[in-house]
Amino acid sequence: MHADRVPLNYLQYSPAGIESVQSNIAIESPVSLTVNGEVWLTFQCTPIDFEELAIGFLFNEGFISSLSEIENIHVCDQKDNIDIWLNHTVEKPAIWRRTSGCHGGNSSVDSVENEFVKVESKATMSPEQIFELMDQFLNLQIPHSESGGVHTSALADGAVQLFQIIDIGRHNTFDKIAGRLLMNRLSVNTPVLVTSGRISSDMVQKSIRLRAPFIISMRSASQLGINMADAWGITLIGGARRHRFNLLTHPGRIQTP
Repeated sequence: MHADRVPLNYLQYSPAGIESVQSNIAIESPVSLTVNGEVWLTFQCTPIDFEELAIGFLFNEGFISSLSEIENIHVCDQKDNIDIWLNHTVEKPAIWRRTSGCHGGNSSVDSVENEFVKVESKATMSPEQIFELMDQFLNLQIPHSESGGVHTSALADGAVQLFQIIDIGRHNTFDKIAGRLLMNRLSVNTPVLVTSGRISSDMVQKSIRLRAPFIISMRSASQLGINMADAWGITLIGGARRHRFNLLTHPGRIQTP
């Protein structure tokens, strides 16, 4: 049995008749985040990579800047709480904003845009490199029949994919990527985020914190997500497949013949 999915038998109806089918469905678990002894919020997530999720969330929301601020982290035996102690005090946000989309996450309303630093990068990519990156992403992605509908996101260094993350929540995948970066002390020259999920403004916000000059999504982007990416220096690509993509912002980073 996989920690992230369980088998399900169901009846499939079609013009040809009724067929008994077995597939996998994603497990969705409520997991609380406790910071310095105080419960902050509850994630709705795929129950794997808990430490990456918690650390990455605190980083992407601006509560920590490095792994050195984590004094201790413990996932309880029941897998329903992540307990983090920092080596400094931190104030729990008074209000959490519910982010958009299915299995949306929470974002602090205290994370205001004037705390962001514009992503300045002279890095460029050719269309061929983006197609190659999509090949890597799709070839390594767990097939939908096995993954049960989870989102997949990947971190690449330029045109080379480094690792993939899965979660039932697209927002959680970017937090888990940030957590894995911090926990493994990875140095990435040109961070590129590739995802199966739609790009909304909160996904762009997390990308700004990750200093990623490129976001490549298989899906669409919201108007606010596009506007934020344009304002904060991110090249945003939507509708990406093996042989096509839609360039939405900062076209100067895409090499032309």
